[in-house]
Parts: sequence; C-alpha cells; structure tokens
Amino acid sequence: MSTREATAGAGPQRTRPGAPAPASRPPARRRRVPLRTRLRRDWQLLAMVAPGFVILLVFSYVPILGNVIAFQDYNPYLGANPLEAFLQSEWIGFGQFQLLFEDPAFWHAFRNTLAITAFQLVFFFPLPILLAIVLHSLLSSRLRGFIQTVVYLPHFFSWVLVVSFFVAMLGGAGLLAQTMREAGMEPWNVMTNPDTFIILVTVEAIWKDVGWGTIVFLAALSTIDQNLYEAAAADGAGRWRRLWHITLPGLRPVIVLLLILRLGDALSVGFEQFLLQRDAVGRQAAEVLDTFVYHFSIATGNYGYGAAAGLFKAAIGLILILAANKVAHLLGERGIYSRS
Repeated sequence: MSTREATAGAGPQRTRPGAPAPASRPPARRRRVPLRTRLRRDWQLLAMVAPGFVILLVFSYVPILGNVIAFQDYNPYLGANPLEAFLQSEWIGFGQFQLLFEDPAFWHAFRNTLAITAFQLVFFFPLPILLAIVLHSLLSSRLRGFIQTVVYLPHFFSWVLVVSFFVAMLGGAGLLAQTMREAGMEPWNVMTNPDTFIILVTVEAIWKDVGWGTIVFLAALSTIDQNLYEAAAADGAGRWRRLWHITLPGLRPVIVLLLILRLGDALSVGFEQFLLQRDAVGRQAAEVLDTFVYHFSIATGNYGYGAAAGLFKAAIGLILILAANKVAHLLGERGIYSRS
C-alpha cells in the first residue's frame, strides 16, 4: 500500500453527494449523584441557606394558608384560639368577592393604584438605567463611588423620614413656602395638593430608591465586554451608536427581568408612603389598594373582606407576570423562567 493510500485511509471519511450522513453519537449522559452523597458533600452550603429558607417559609409561604378566610365570614373571636376561630367560621364561598366587586371604593382604589403604577413605570423606571450609564462613563472611580453612595443612601431611610424631609422642604411651613412668602408670592403647599399628588409620590420614590436600581444596572454594565466598545470605536462608531448598539442590548435582559417583576408588583405601590399622606391630600387622591385593605378590613375587623382584596391583587399580579414573561419569550428574551 502506498503512502498516499495509507494516509487517505487513515483520514476522515468523505460522504458521497446524496449519501446519508453518518449518525452522530448521542451525548453522554451525566452520571446522577445520589441525594445522600450531595447532602454530605454540600452540607456547609445548605447550612448557610437554611436560615433564609426558614424565614421565607415562615413569613412568605405559611401565611398563604390564611387566604382561605377570603371564602369565610371569618370571626377571630370564635373559639379559644385562632385555629378554632378558623374552623368555626362560616363558609360563604365567593360572597366576599361579590361584596368587593360591588364596592365603588374598591374600584376607586384600584384605578388610583393603576394610574400611579403606570406613571411611575414611565417616569421612574428608566432613571436608574440613565444614571447607571452616566456613572459607568465616569473615568474617576473615586467620583463614581461618591455619587453612587450619595444616591444609594436614601434607600435605607424609612418612609416616615422621607415624608418628613419633603414636608420640611415643600410643606406649608417648609423652605419653598417661606421663600415664596419672602418674595411676595402666594405660598404653594405641595404636600396638600391632591392634583399633584401623583407627581409628589413619584418624586419621593425616585429620591429614595433610584440608587438601588442604579447598582443593579451598574453590575449589568460591568459584564459587557469592553472589546466591543474598542472595536466599535475603531470602526468609527460614535458614543451614541455605541450606546444604542452595545450598551442597551447588553442591558436588555436585566431590563426585561426587572420590568416583569415590576409589573407583577404593579398593584403594590406602597403602604406606608400613602398611609402617611392620605389625610393631608384626601382619600380621593391617596387611596390605593393597600390603604383600602387597612381602612376597610383591618381597622374594621372584617378580615375576610381584606383577604379577598389581597387575593384579587395577587391574582392580577400573577396574570401580569405570566403575560409579560410570554411577551419576553416572543421577543427572544429569557424572562424570569424558561421552559427549555
């Protein structure tokens, strides 16, 4: 046998045109590690996760069982303990929901909640993205860290402190009103104006939580390959083209994920913030679903009525999450979960 023939025989076989391609080998199946072995191997990690799991179980999943009282005429004074009261309360089916849907106050709070959510989604959600892009473009890491600390610090303030700060600045006896009086102008009390309340609560939320969202998007920006920017600059792409074709596509998965989660929490615009300012601007402007549940359920002892409102809010949030996640899949994004 010649050298050429031996080399040809040893090389990869070529398939004749029209001949079926050779069957590829199935991928090797990963060996499944027994549960006992995994527990023995990862017990340190499981021990660190256990406290958080217990807290989540006790305070998030166990209270879900309390939604049953939405289908009862629940009376906490029946029996000697809450369990007996739960067992002895009368079952009324969807009676609480019927009363809820016939209540004009509920639908007013529902419309207020949707309006505030939509307003904050348009004017508040994009701001952390813009701030993160601006901070990421700063060359001085010390200046970037200082600005990041300043905008992130209000996240740790309570809503009592935040509202008190805005009262001191924009209230009837605040800095703005005093400055207008000294200038011979009619003072404007922003904190008691129901017409601008939706703008006020959005500004308060921006001042308090814009830093938190900025950190999330800064972390996403750090994962974008810098070689892409260098290659685009070498090809003549300007700053805006690099922003549009590299930065925003790199942030898109995080934007979609946070947007889906925000839609799922759309009917929970906040309780403390609105409860603290409800009396100042009036119920018509500041009543949302959370304050509605407090005033028309907890304060009056009608717990089944409040549970029905909370269950309705949770169902709408679930529907919004599923719909938004489906839209994300249609646009080619992973979303919060994927079937594959």
